[in-house]
Formats: sequence, structure tokens, C-alpha cells
Amino acid sequence: MATASARRHVQQEMYFHGGKRRGAGRKPRGDRAGTSHAKRPEVERKHPLHITLRVVPAVGSLRRRDMYRAVREATIVAAMRERMRIVHVSIQATHLHLLVEADSKLALSRGMQGFQTSVARNVNTVLGGDAGRRRGRVFADRYHCVVIRSPTQARNALSYVINNWRKHREDRHERKAIWLADPFSSGVSFPDWHERRNEMYMLPIPADHEPLVVYRPRSWLLDKGWSIVGPVSARAIPSQRP
Repeated sequence: MATASARRHVQQEMYFHGGKRRGAGRKPRGDRAGTSHAKRPEVERKHPLHITLRVVPAVGSLRRRDMYRAVREATIVAAMRERMRIVHVSIQATHLHLLVEADSKLALSRGMQGFQTSVARNVNTVLGGDAGRRRGRVFADRYHCVVIRSPTQARNALSYVINNWRKHREDRHERKAIWLADPFSSGVSFPDWHERRNEMYMLPIPADHEPLVVYRPRSWLLDKGWSIVGPVSARAIPSQRP
């Protein structure tokens, strides 16, 4: 029969699973590290948000007319539901940039869920073609969200989103060289381009172009706050020093 000291010794050698361990948890998938699953930041009505959504490689480039229409339909649905307000959109080959306003964290969560679902359904319909709607993921991971808290941050985010095509050199394509603003963004609806400061009207929109559906900003930062820092030029290249 084991003595009490022997039983205590065996108990000390037992190993219990669970708890926080280095390297535990789901690993990122794909070539890029996944978006952090840390707790989302708090959302306030006065603070707009810069959101980035990346698509899986199987989707291909989003900068096609049929993909543009797929995203545009989703902006219409988002505007009708009014869970969040999309102020600007930029469609790049592998990702989307959004500037949005939301009254609460719950409103943002539901609004983004609805928008992503709508985009995914429309994109899968395009990819399926005559064979029927494709089945599979469209977005690579959770969306990345940055809270905009200052006029400087607002001005930089605004320029970054609607000028993002210049960062990726999409403006070098011959057919797009005639556009001052990215036709795959809501830049055509932006009324405050520095290049149009002396004009009475916004940028002219070709008759065959259907703009993305966005809201006029309600937050002070995206409405007027950004302008106290400096103008936004349609020829600026994001992430590049003047």
C-alpha cells in the first residue's frame, strides 16, 4: 500500500493540459499572416474607421467590370440597411478599402457582416458563370479596422483610400490614364479634390459609368476636420513623401 508521502510525490509530477501556452492557437493561413483576432476597438459615432478587406487568390482580380458591379450592388444593399455608413470605397486587385461611420460596435459588426455576405454572394455568382454560383470563401480573413481619431489621421486615410490605385500603379494603364480619380473607387464622388478647388462642379462622370453608392460624411473628421491639415490631391501617391 502506497504511503502518504509517495502519493504526494506522484501528484506533484502530474501534468495538466490547458491554459495559455506559447505558440498555441490557430495558425495564419496563406502567404500573408492573418488579421489579429484581438478584441476589436471601441466604436464611437464621432470616430470614422478605415477598414481593409482582402480576398483569397482564387477570386482573381477585383478590378474588372463584372467585379465592380458585384461590389457596387453590395454598397447599395449596405446603404439601404443603414447599419453603417460607407463614405468611401476603393477596389484594388486583391483587397477593398473602406472609410465607414457607425454609431456603435454592434452596428459596425452587423453592417460589415451584411456587406461581406453581399459582396461574397455577388462575386461567387460572377465566378460561377453559367455553371451556377461558385461555392467557397471570398475573403481571406477578418477585416482589419483602424479607428480615425484626429484631423491628420483623417486626411491621410482619405488620401490613402481614394488614391490607392496610384500606390499600386493602376493609373499607368492606358485606358485609365484619362481619369483624374480612380474609376474603381468613390473618388469621382469626392467634391473636395485640390485640383477642382476653383471649379463650380464636381468631376465629370462618363455617361456609361455608375458610381459606387456612398454616404456624405456625418462625422466632423471626414466632413471638415481633415481639411484643416491640408488639401487632398488627386495626383498624390499614398505612402510616398511629397
